[in-house]
Parts: sequence; C-alpha cells; structure tokens
Amino acid sequence: MANFIGAKNIIDKKKKYIMPCLGHFYFEPPQFVRGEMQYLFDDKGNKYLDMYAGVSVINCGHCNPFITEKIIAQIKNLQHVCNIYLTENFVNLAERLAEVTPGKLQKSFFCSTGTEANEGALLLASIYKKNSEFIALQNGLHGRTKLTMSITGIGMWRTDPNPVGGIHFAPNPYCYRCPLGKTYPACDLECANKIETLIQTSTSGKPAALIAEPIQGNAGIVVPPKNYFKRVKEILDKYGALLIIDEVQTGFARTGKMFAIENFDVEPDIMSVAKALGNGQPISAFISTAEIADTYTRPGASTLGGNPVSSTAGLAVLDYIAENNLMQNAKERGAQLKNGLLALKEKYPIIGDVRGIGLMIGAEFVHADKSPAPQELDKVLEQLKDMGFIIGKGGVGRNVMAFQPPLVIIEKNVDDVLNALELVLSKNF
Repeated sequence: MANFIGAKNIIDKKKKYIMPCLGHFYFEPPQFVRGEMQYLFDDKGNKYLDMYAGVSVINCGHCNPFITEKIIAQIKNLQHVCNIYLTENFVNLAERLAEVTPGKLQKSFFCSTGTEANEGALLLASIYKKNSEFIALQNGLHGRTKLTMSITGIGMWRTDPNPVGGIHFAPNPYCYRCPLGKTYPACDLECANKIETLIQTSTSGKPAALIAEPIQGNAGIVVPPKNYFKRVKEILDKYGALLIIDEVQTGFARTGKMFAIENFDVEPDIMSVAKALGNGQPISAFISTAEIADTYTRPGASTLGGNPVSSTAGLAVLDYIAENNLMQNAKERGAQLKNGLLALKEKYPIIGDVRGIGLMIGAEFVHADKSPAPQELDKVLEQLKDMGFIIGKGGVGRNVMAFQPPLVIIEKNVDDVLNALELVLSKNF
C-alpha cells in the first residue's frame, strides 16, 4: 500500500497552509485516495459507497474508464492552448450542448467553474438588457465571486462585507417551510406572484433577469411545485426580464432528464452548467439563444475555458450518458431511493420531509416541533460513514441529508444504503 500521510496530517497542513474558510465533513474524516465508479477508498483500504458524487460532479462515476481513457489520449496529444487559438473539441462540445439543451439555447462561452458560468450569465443578461438589476431567490447559491456571492440568498455563504447593490430577493418555493406561511396548492403560487410585486416596488421596473436553480441544492434539495416556473416566466416576460437557470448542480441527467428545468416545461433564456459536464475535469459554460448571445461582441476569452482536455471530458460525458441510459437509471434508482426514504419517514419522525427528483433527493431532519436537527443529522452521517456510506448534507439549517450519487449506482446500492440508514435510525431514535 502506498505511503499516505493520513487524515490527521492533512488537517494539520490545512490549518497551517489553507485559508480557514475551507472546512471539511465529519468529526473523524477519512483520507480518500482512490475512486472506482460509485465507490471511494481511503488510505486504510476501506471501501465506501459514494452517495454524494463530489456534490453532483461525478455523475458518470469516479475514474470512469470510458472517459478517463479519452482524457489521457488527449493529454498525450495536446494538453492546452488558450481558446483564442483554433482547436476542434470546444466547438464540437458547443455544438453538442446546443443539441441537448432545451429550447433555442445555441451559443456557449466556456470557462472553468460554476461561479464563472453564473458570473458570465449575469454579465450577458446585463449586456443584452442594458440593465444590471437582478432578482434572485432566497436560499439560492450561485458562487463565490463578488457578484455571485451577492446574488446568493444564504447568509453563511454571503461573506463579502460589501455586497453588490441592485439585487432583490424573492421568496423561494420551499413548501415544507413556506416563507410566506402558505400551503400549496391553496397558496396559488404566492411565492411566484411576489416576484411581480418585487419588480413593481423594489426595482426600476425593468430588471435584467431572474436567476434560479431549478432545484435549490445547498438550500436542502428544495423542489418547486410543478407549475412554479411557468408562473415565474409569465411574470418575467411581462416585464421584459430574462430567466437565467443555474444547472450547475442539477444538470446532465441527475433528475432523470438531461437538465432539471425540463421537469418544469419552461425554456430558459440563459443557462449555466458546470460540475458534471467534466466528471471531475474543470469545465463550465453559459449558453444562450443566438439573439441574446450575439450582443456579447466586445473581446472576451478564458485562458482555460474549454481547453482540449476539459472539452474532451465533456464530449465523453455526453456520449456516456446517452450510451448507458443514465437518465433512465436516475429515474428508476431515484424512485427506489425516494420510496425507501418515505417509508423510513413514516417510522422515524426525525425525518420531517423527503423531496427530490431523480437522484437528487433530500431528507430533512427535524425535532418534534419541526425545528432543524443538524446535530442529529451529523451523528447519523458520521455513523453511516463508519459503515461505508458517504452522504452529503445541506439546508440553511444544515439539517438536510443530501443524496446526489453517481448515476451509475445499481439497485443493490440503494437497498444497502437504505438498510444502513434504518439500522442507524433504529439505534439512535
């Protein structure tokens, strides 16, 4: 076995050399040293079923041989030139994205991270609309640059002491904890209707765009009602504002469709993608209709955006998703997982809500009074880790168990994690 420095030494080096804003999961975290499709291995040889996929990144599995071989071949041939030079992969990938994205989305700009893609999407909306006012949703998360942090609606991630102005927040469609105290469907989508009031009273009346995740990931897998985005789009169209959809976490087959917004039958004007597009390689993009994209004419480039290696990974990801029917597997395994979690919810009141689409599912841990139960969740996640299961967490109260696994998981994997979770719950609650 290789001579790894171990978790304790990594933590010691983190304290000395890494900025303290970067935390880590678990009271006793393992050092991960190897990945193989839906599995991770630590420095002690322990095997884990990964049910988080690096936060929706490894949709096609860790070190997927099909993708890895293509990446290696490209590295041996041409690793990098800036995208101001002509290479083939990035235009081919842009063509493929135009084919698989919804509606009339056609032209892409490649960069390296989801934050960059969202920043670029907001810039494009400003250029097209000649306005820099934006609407975002409470509890949304869009990045860590000044603008994307300012448009993020979760306090713990808004660490900039002087956020950008001209940003207005609308209530998010969080039915389990409705910010307006309503109940769906009797509410008549009041959270969406509030957007019109917001435009009329808090903006110039002509905001550039609204940005939203189709399913709010970091907020705790918050899934809007089916007709929510249709109502939102109607309001935005009335006031000439664009709809920017942030698919950084939700994209590339995770919800049983290529993009989560397709579950809501709405076409965005601009869309951002990242994470799973590279299956671990750093690549992102914002993509728009030709009409909107063609207004971005002043010079723009990204040194690493769409480089030959990352573009190769993106093309291989799209091929693997299609050839291995990952959208269907996400639907089937997602239904299996969600049904199992709903059954556990009936037995264990510590689980207050189960929600999600496909293989993006959250289980919210609560006390008897419905208040968040983050400490109880941390205890469960620690015990599951010790049993060989890696599961994420989110939520404003950090009390939502987040299942976002590689889309290659099989029926037995889901049974195993549900059985392990029930064993932990039965011992603790």
